[in-house]
Amino acid sequence: MSSSDRTPVAVVTGGSRGIGRATALALARADLDVVITYRSRGAEAREVVGQIEALGRRGAALALDTTDIASFDQFADALRQHLPGGTFDVLVNNAGTALYSGLTEVTEAQFDQVFAVHVKGPLFLTQRLLPLIAEGGRIINVSSALTRLTFAGSGPYAAAKAAMETLTRYQALEFASRGITANVVASGPVPTDFGDAHLRSDPDLQRVIVERTALDRLATAEDIAQAIAGLATASGRWVTAQRLEASGGLGL
Repeated sequence: MSSSDRTPVAVVTGGSRGIGRATALALARADLDVVITYRSRGAEAREVVGQIEALGRRGAALALDTTDIASFDQFADALRQHLPGGTFDVLVNNAGTALYSGLTEVTEAQFDQVFAVHVKGPLFLTQRLLPLIAEGGRIINVSSALTRLTFAGSGPYAAAKAAMETLTRYQALEFASRGITANVVASGPVPTDFGDAHLRSDPDLQRVIVERTALDRLATAEDIAQAIAGLATASGRWVTAQRLEASGGLGL
C-alpha cells in the first residue's frame, strides 16, 4: 500500500457491529491501525476500539451519517486528527441498511433511502476522502450476493448494491493513476442483527440458504471480514475492478 514506513491505516464505515466490526478486527490482526465509524451505536463502537487496541493497534471511532453529505467535510477534518502521516491506506465502505420490500409495495421514500445509504453516500464519501487516501491505497465496497441471485422482496436493495458495483469499476479506472485499487466484496447471507436480525430470527430461511450453499453452512461475519482483509493487504495490489463474492458457493 503506502510506500512509507508508517503503519498503514484503514477506515471502516459502519464498524460498530456485524461485518464492519469483524472487518475492523481482521484488519487490526493484519497489523493495520483502524478508524471505524458509527451512526448511533457509540458505546458499541468504543468497545470495538478497545478490542483493536487489545490487539496492539491504534483504534478510533468517529460518528458519521453516510447519508448526510454536508457533514463529510467535518468528518474529514476529524479523521485527519487520527492520521499521523496525513493519509490512510484502506477505505471499506461497509455502512448499510436493509430493505425488504416487493416491487409493488416499495415506496418512493424507501427507494430514495436505500440508494442514499448504498450508492450516494459511498460515492460522495469516497470523493471527499480521496485526497486523504495514500498512493497505492485500496477502496473496498461491500455489496451482496443478491446482485447475482434473486430473492423476492429484495429488488430495490439489490439494485442499489448493483449500482455501487458498477461505480466501483469506474473508481478503479479513474483512480488508477495514483495506484489506488477499487474492488467489491459481495457478501452472502450472514445471520447478524442486520435488518432487525431478519435471517438470524428465521430458521426456515436459514435452512433454505444452507441447502443452496456448496459449503453447507451459514456464513459468519468473520468469513466476510477475511475476504475484505485479503483484498486490503496481501491480495490487493494487482486486483482491481473485481467483484469477489464471499458466499460459500450459494446457488451453484
